Amino acid sequence: MKKKLLIVEDQFVEADYLRMMLTKAGYAVCEIARSVAEAIEIIEKENPALVLLDIFLKGKLTGIDLAKQLKEDGIAFIYLSANSNEETLTAAKATEPYGFLVKPFREKDLMIALEIAFYRHEQSNEAMWRIEMKVQKALTEIAGTKSNWTGKLIATANALQQYMPFDCLSVKFKPMEADRFSGCIFRRTGFDEYQTIGIDELSIISKLKVEDIEQLLKKTAPDDRAGWYNGNDFTALFPSHPMKALMAKVFGACSNIVLPFLSPDNYFFSLSFFRKVPDGFSAEKLNWLFRLQQPLNAIVNSITQEQKKEALGMHYLASESLAIPKSIAPCFRDIIGNSPSVLNVMDLVNQVAASETSVLILGESGTGKEKIADCIHASSDRNGKPFIKINCAALPLSLIESELFGHEKGAFTGAIEKRIGKFEQADKGTIFLDEIGELPLELQVKLLRVLQEKEVERVGSRYVLKIDVRIIAATNRNLEREVATGKFRLDLYYRLNVFPIVLPSLRERSDDIPALTAYFIERFNRKTGKKVGGISEKVAKKFATYNWPGNIRELEHLIERGVLLCKGTIIEDVSLPEFIKGADSFTSETRTKTMEENERDHILSVLKKCNGKIWGPGAAAEMLNLPPSTLKSRMNKLGIKKVFME
Repeated sequence: MKKKLLIVEDQFVEADYLRMMLTKAGYAVCEIARSVAEAIEIIEKENPALVLLDIFLKGKLTGIDLAKQLKEDGIAFIYLSANSNEETLTAAKATEPYGFLVKPFREKDLMIALEIAFYRHEQSNEAMWRIEMKVQKALTEIAGTKSNWTGKLIATANALQQYMPFDCLSVKFKPMEADRFSGCIFRRTGFDEYQTIGIDELSIISKLKVEDIEQLLKKTAPDDRAGWYNGNDFTALFPSHPMKALMAKVFGACSNIVLPFLSPDNYFFSLSFFRKVPDGFSAEKLNWLFRLQQPLNAIVNSITQEQKKEALGMHYLASESLAIPKSIAPCFRDIIGNSPSVLNVMDLVNQVAASETSVLILGESGTGKEKIADCIHASSDRNGKPFIKINCAALPLSLIESELFGHEKGAFTGAIEKRIGKFEQADKGTIFLDEIGELPLELQVKLLRVLQEKEVERVGSRYVLKIDVRIIAATNRNLEREVATGKFRLDLYYRLNVFPIVLPSLRERSDDIPALTAYFIERFNRKTGKKVGGISEKVAKKFATYNWPGNIRELEHLIERGVLLCKGTIIEDVSLPEFIKGADSFTSETRTKTMEENERDHILSVLKKCNGKIWGPGAAAEMLNLPPSTLKSRMNKLGIKKVFME
């Protein structure tokens, strides 16, 4: 059966030309809609498999408005656009399209985009089905264990985490005839670790008396209806649910989803999940929970009457932490910290690693993008295959094409032998394209062809080679801004941005600084043979108020220097760049500097310390842990002119 497609395009000539190409390729074009209203009518009548959707249409509603509806209905769609500003691109990205075609495009580009879109749509559905089956199996196994009820609920929380991330889980239960709830809170403290918090622990954390919390519990309405609440909808619950207001105040909760149960022995249970982001839940997530009701009910039913009565008679639950066996966790040995932002990154890596999906890692310089790429490859089915890394910013413009795609002997002056390119080397494995935002426009076009057609052509060759490579790309640039200013291709951006992972800056995860500091001290102790035990209170205060423009890499270098210079067992002081030393010295202008401005200032300060020396022992490249060619490239990009003699 021919796949039915809908074209939503208000330019007749373009729409008709598109229809001719699709018909020629064997697709059935149900109709052409020129507005969102027309498109909605046709969709209800024809139920197309995919929609080709122009962003800018006649009328008040845009293609982005229609895309939101398509996403809810589970219909794949591809955007068509000649150009877009940053605001439009950001709004379009939020709808999670299955592709993006920049006008004008070739017929071959259209066919490949459709093939990729259908593949991604099927893979997305299949991936969610696989995760659901995996969680169903895990929950069924939990119901059959002989653990006590807290152990079962903690294991349940861990199983659900990969399916529906959350920061806290509140469990409440009571006999139907009773008017008092018992329960506890499971707070996530690590990738696979949870702390059990009862009323006494909550009293200590919230600094409220136990009696006051009990009064809040009495005033809190039961969670007897399934539902999800984001942002303002969540805060609107506070008058009738003062305990949720307390969750917001104490644990930073901004969104909530609830699923109630009734066990066969007439016990009422409710699972209430909380996240620290205002858009943490959705109708789709609630539907997922509904589909898991049967195994969740089985877990509730597996808790014996004796355990339920024992739990009801307890005034509080002793605080405990439970770590799930590490064998189920991916390779996170070098990812240090358990702040919510870092745990969110780990969750995303855990979700995407086993798939073939392209990943785009975003974040400031020094946030650990390469380590996340390592985790993805090591946790994937390709972990025994090649993992090729290439820094796009470090390659001379004249050699980038040859480095990526290879060349034949005699292809150009100096090509004295055949060269195998990075994509060929990565066949059956993974390629990591670091600093992808530095790639010139002419190479972006060729890279897009490789990604779409899964084949490379060496420079000077007349033949193409099929390749099977998974793409992981990374950049510290704002690619939406780069697209808006014409420096990065929109279609390449969408081809790479299938599964974005945004890494937090160190100032956004300041709670992890002590753990990172201890980690680096231990590493450099092993490297130097020293026995440094930690940092002084003075240094800890400096670290807490510093802005960290160089992020984790800068902290690493400071600790390395501190260990080398330390004469005792404690690092008593460190030297921080003067232009951002201390919290009181920040101006509003400094606080709002762009990522590139901060990077420029940091490089200048290091160059000044090194008297302008770029390479060699003790030079700027060594201090910044960058290849000299990369540092020179960054200096050129940031407008830094060398003013010192080397």
